[in-house]
Amino acid sequence: MVISDMPRDPGDDGPQLRWSLRPAIAIDLGSARTRAWMPGRGMFVDVPTRVPDLADSPAPVRRGRIVDTDGCVRMLRALLHRCAPPWRPRPVLVLCRPVLDEAADRARAHLVLKEALAPRVALFIDSVKAAAIGAGADLADSRPLLVVDLGAELTEVAVLAEGAVVAARRAEMGVRDLGDAVTTATIARTTGTLVGEMLREASGPEVVDALGRGALLVGAGALLPEFVQDLAAALDTPVRAAPAPRTAALRGAAVAVMAARRHPMVAATG
Repeated sequence: MVISDMPRDPGDDGPQLRWSLRPAIAIDLGSARTRAWMPGRGMFVDVPTRVPDLADSPAPVRRGRIVDTDGCVRMLRALLHRCAPPWRPRPVLVLCRPVLDEAADRARAHLVLKEALAPRVALFIDSVKAAAIGAGADLADSRPLLVVDLGAELTEVAVLAEGAVVAARRAEMGVRDLGDAVTTATIARTTGTLVGEMLREASGPEVVDALGRGALLVGAGALLPEFVQDLAAALDTPVRAAPAPRTAALRGAAVAVMAARRHPMVAATG
């Protein structure tokens, strides 16, 4: 695959044109799959998260954490540089990150992006926020929104208020764990426990309001009707599955990267 020169964005003119031509990439580096998006191309990478040519090697991302930085660098280099010419100028990147990630997690992610793509600007967006944007939620709405992201190896729960994450929890449990010992009802009850913990925090009133509005479900779990039912019962609130829930976070990150490359602070780095 070959990527042509980036097209001029509608409405861009004058000095903004140079920034509209800057490459922009949104990346969702998940425990199961890695996806990437570019303007003019859409989603051009959607593959299992694994080190190239080492099919039997352990996954470089586990439970939402990068555990093999070298492996992730090799993977991103192989995927992105095979699909596009060398980045000139260096790209603006937006990477989805799990809620409540630690400083060490962010440091590893920064290192991977730096070594793999040498970006001019690398930004992070909470995956739950990106997923809400990708699902078409109006984050300018004054009502808090409860987002549940059931992925391959991680369950994330967050309440967004006026576009910001005001409460969040995560559990190292996902659809890959489903079996005799772990059922959709098990994960739903765990999610309910996480929401109960958030209710006891200072953000409790926002959590109550969000529950009254209903929950937005994204991730692979949104494709399981039994989980939607179990979650609605555990939370005692309606649950709405997002359209194309597995790629909702990437779609939201795409919106974020388009906004980022037009931002004056990004332009000032050129």
